[in-house]
Amino acid sequence: MFPHFLRGSWDPGRRFHRDGPFSGRHEHQGHHRRGRHGGRFFETGDLRLVILRLIAERPRHGYELIKAIEERLSGAYSPSPGVVYPTLTLLEELGQIAVASTEGGRKLYAVTPEGERVLAESKGEADALFARMDAAAGGRADGSALQAVRAMHNLKMALRLRLSRGALSEEQLRRIVSLIDQAAVEVERV
Repeated sequence: MFPHFLRGSWDPGRRFHRDGPFSGRHEHQGHHRRGRHGGRFFETGDLRLVILRLIAERPRHGYELIKAIEERLSGAYSPSPGVVYPTLTLLEELGQIAVASTEGGRKLYAVTPEGERVLAESKGEADALFARMDAAAGGRADGSALQAVRAMHNLKMALRLRLSRGALSEEQLRRIVSLIDQAAVEVERV
């Protein structure tokens, strides 16, 4: 059984959710989250408009878009790659974005004149959506949730780097497991 601080809802292939404005049940491709008051945060087409506007600010890769949305919401929500990349494909098919360059298999997307037209027509809706995102993030004191997410990623990266250097002895494995378990107990006590 998981310790109580790890209990919550799990979106298979996405991420773990605890309390917060996006902690309720998920619907339709993982980007519609019910908040505490029952309404969905991203309605149909909202995420597409968010991504289009972020690309209009400056050309971006898919991963940069995921991180930009996560940072804008202070770590409370991060769209999954399974939602972002199909949205990018759709925007490209609609002629609203285009691949500006490809480096190492990563596509850099830029807005097209058609995308700028769509943004101009949807300016009020986009402004309201970004204001809602800013308000949702406002309840997060100094980005503390984002700091915790960063720390978890640092631990995961340290483990990957250590494991890539070669096999662990039984003693090394026991020590690593003990350190992680000890950290979990300490986090639970905070």
